[in-house]
Order: sequence, then C-alpha cells, then structure tokens
Amino acid sequence: MDTYLTFGLAILLILLAIALAGTFLLRRLTRRTTSLKQLLELADRLEADLKSCRARLQQAHAVMSLNPDLPAASEQEAAHAVDAGLRALLQQRIWIRDHAPTAGQKELDAAIRSMNQTRDRLRPLLQALGQAQSELDSAMREHIRPDSSRP
Repeated sequence: MDTYLTFGLAILLILLAIALAGTFLLRRLTRRTTSLKQLLELADRLEADLKSCRARLQQAHAVMSLNPDLPAASEQEAAHAVDAGLRALLQQRIWIRDHAPTAGQKELDAAIRSMNQTRDRLRPLLQALGQAQSELDSAMREHIRPDSSRP
C-alpha cells in the first residue's frame, strides 16, 4: 500500500511539474505573440506618421510657393528626410519579416523600444509642423484678404 501511495505521489508531482512547465511556456508564447503584434502595429503607426508628415510638408510647400514674400524652405531636404525615414522603416519591416519569428524576446523588446523612441522623436516634429501649417494658412488668408480700406 505504501508503494501505491509513493507511486501516486510521484505521478502527481510529475503532473504538477508538467502543468507548471506548460504554464511557463504558454506565458512565454503569449508574451512573444503580443510583442510581435505590438511591433507590427508600431510599424504601421510610424508609417502613418511619416506619410502624414510628407503630406503636411507638401501642403506647406505648395502654400509657400504661392507667395514669393515668404522665405523658401528646402522642400527637397524635407522630402529626403521623410523618404529616409520610410526607407529605414522598410528595413525594419524586412527585419520583422526575416528575423522576428526566430528572434529572442530581448531582441523583440529592443525593436519595440527603438520604434517607440522614433515615434516619440517624430511626435513633436509633427505637432510643430501642424502648428506651422496653421500659422502659414492664417498668414496666407491675411495676405489674400482684400484690404477693406481700399476704394
């Protein structure tokens, strides 16, 4: 009877160890899946930010080209900067495609951190660009508005 109890206890301990290992692996897999999903979502958001920046820059340059009194900004440099950002993002997407499935959690975390930092650096620039666009639009309206003191 003692051997049945010992045998039963051994089986119970083995089953408990298997359950704990399964729980550990499931948590690890869930964290990895969450990280991959987050990485892809960040890439999509960063791409949207860069495309928004490009559109705002094009709009600003179009408005500035209508008024020779406004200082000329370097449209080419701004376009190159946005294009460089999009190329870097493409490289990141290629890394995600080719390496993320086999990358360790630390590598995934580092990629997520890097993308978040890029978005954090881009956010104030987008806000400043939006503010500048608003001010430029106001200045253009003032410039185009007919002078009420004219006959």
